[in-house]
Amino acid sequence: VRKRNYFNFSSTESVCEVEALMEKMKQLQECRDEEEASQEEMATRFEREKRESMFVCSSEDEESAPTRDVSRHFEDTSYGYKDFSRHGMHVPTFRVQDYSWEDHGYSLVNRLYPDVGQLLDEKFHIAYNLTYNTMAMHKDVDTSMLRRAIWNYIHCMFGIRYDDYDYGEINQLLDRSFKVYIKTVVCTPEKTTKRMYDSFWRQFEHSEKVHVNLLLVEARMQAELLYALRAITRYMT
Repeated sequence: VRKRNYFNFSSTESVCEVEALMEKMKQLQECRDEEEASQEEMATRFEREKRESMFVCSSEDEESAPTRDVSRHFEDTSYGYKDFSRHGMHVPTFRVQDYSWEDHGYSLVNRLYPDVGQLLDEKFHIAYNLTYNTMAMHKDVDTSMLRRAIWNYIHCMFGIRYDDYDYGEINQLLDRSFKVYIKTVVCTPEKTTKRMYDSFWRQFEHSEKVHVNLLLVEARMQAELLYALRAITRYMT
């Protein structure tokens, strides 16, 4: 059975996609202003999103993915991405409130390697805050909700939770095809094709899509650093 192709959209569908995304952002902001979910409900939504992210394949369109021999770049030829957890296994939660980049990782990196913490922090902030305040043909748009959803989804994939974030927003703002693209870029970038890049958010400018890709790789890097630096902190104490 041929797999569903998530990357084929008509121009009309693409325009509707932008309008629908902006409408969802507006509705979510209104819901935020009117009522806030309880901590128990937000924890449940995180666990649901974390579990579902394990079942998102990094490439739904394997037939079109080029074969790239990246193993020649590594001494260990078995090197490669492995899922954070096997399907059905419990994924431990890394609570940012217990160990965050801002409160813990930043200072530890500066302690171990002076000035590098500052450079990394600036890099993360630039990538996270990078925006032209546009969404395709729309100008003067506050994209912070969308950028945060993308960043937090990547961290969620690696079991990292922000207690103050409602993970129900992720499923509202990021459709499955976009999640497939995100996981491909973050976990198996060698499988990313130009067609995949061209097919997500078709009406957006290239500069906006480049912003998204920078957001993906920087969120992945910070997630890796959080685990590594927390391990170093535990060893030192």
